Amino acid sequence: MYPPSLRRAALIIAMLSSFITPFMGSSINLALPAIAKEFKIDAVILTWIPTAYLLASAVCLVPFGRLADLYGRKKIFGFGIVAFVLSSLLCAVASSALQLILFRILQGIGSAMIFATGLAILTSAFPPHERGKVLGISVAAVYTGLSTGPVLGGLLTQHFTWRSVFLANLPFAVAILYLVLFRLKAEWAEAKGEAFDFMGSVIYGIGLTGIVCGVSLLPSIGSLGLIFFGVAALCAFVQWERRTKSPVFPMDLFTTNRVFAFSSLAAFINYSATFAITFLLSLYLQHIKGLTPRDAGLILISQPVVMAACSPVAGWLSDKIEPRIVATAGMLLTTIGLVPLIFLNQESSIPFLLTGLVILGIGFALFSSPNTNAIMSSVEKRFYGLASGAVGTMRLLGMMLSMSTATVVFALFIGRVEINEANYPALVKSIRVLFTLFSMLCFAGIFSSMVRGKSRLP
Repeated sequence: MYPPSLRRAALIIAMLSSFITPFMGSSINLALPAIAKEFKIDAVILTWIPTAYLLASAVCLVPFGRLADLYGRKKIFGFGIVAFVLSSLLCAVASSALQLILFRILQGIGSAMIFATGLAILTSAFPPHERGKVLGISVAAVYTGLSTGPVLGGLLTQHFTWRSVFLANLPFAVAILYLVLFRLKAEWAEAKGEAFDFMGSVIYGIGLTGIVCGVSLLPSIGSLGLIFFGVAALCAFVQWERRTKSPVFPMDLFTTNRVFAFSSLAAFINYSATFAITFLLSLYLQHIKGLTPRDAGLILISQPVVMAACSPVAGWLSDKIEPRIVATAGMLLTTIGLVPLIFLNQESSIPFLLTGLVILGIGFALFSSPNTNAIMSSVEKRFYGLASGAVGTMRLLGMMLSMSTATVVFALFIGRVEINEANYPALVKSIRVLFTLFSMLCFAGIFSSMVRGKSRLP
């Protein structure tokens, strides 16, 4: 049992780090129209500003999770905060869309170090019977970032340009670094001495990059070749991991650990069906409804505010009730919240939109922290960093699939042109098609969450 001061420091670090990354993501969504206007880029290129960040994070999460288990979670986490600060400064001074995308890649690498270790540090510092509660508080911090992001992002974009959004999180990052260096008086490296699978990490990164880049180029013929190459590389990765002595990602976690496998799949499905919501509704509110970035942010804040309020309760419930039950109820509510958005049109009212967002907020809160509790509790201590990386990877892969799906649908219905009044009908049609696909996907996720088996802590 660690002393209260260390546990308190770990919780504050987890909360602050859980806040800054979603804050950045949600505030940038509100700034995307302003970025597109300044750099004169089309809708397809615009989606690469969030997608590049997500891709870099997803490629690096599993390797950094493994490195954290080998060399120290606190150490990798600290490096991640430093990288995040530097990349944020570079994004703020980018002079072209290409530069911004490249700096977002660097920001994604820093975020991967944070994602891969934050949950692992929290899980290591607290005993099992308190795990759901503290994970719920950490998830609440995520949603606080999501809720303040649209409001502050809209205000900053409107009054100080979109560049100020990248500077807003720097005070929080500096505070985190101070706590890591001077208050977190412990280190965790239960897998110390084991080898790092560098080759497996490279194959994994190549495969993931091939698939995401291929999907982003759909429906061109060349995209199919990239997707095939990516899938082949991931198949080679699985074979390599089965043969190597110290795999970066032990495949038996999926083949023999039912709770870990289906909980991870449920997380992937949930994020695939929900991440693009803010992006789509930001475009809808600003283009179709003619709202300012600030007013759009005030509407979009409703979903993460509800998430932040409900997440600690959901985490506490997962300590008392089987996490599978709570998470499955959350997936069901998320599906119910998505279905009405299929019928969104130019005449849809703001109360109609707010109702759907509130239902989505409750559903996602009920799903997220219990599902995370199930994943982290299903592995040995020496795999906490890896499990934390897996949680982040499923989240980011889901986010990428969500954004890639949006990219493909936009390419099919709008084309590679700037969004303007002439193609507003195509924009609305694209949004409705996407919400139809997301509703179907989330409905399938209910069954993935339900069949995982018992995961209640002893």
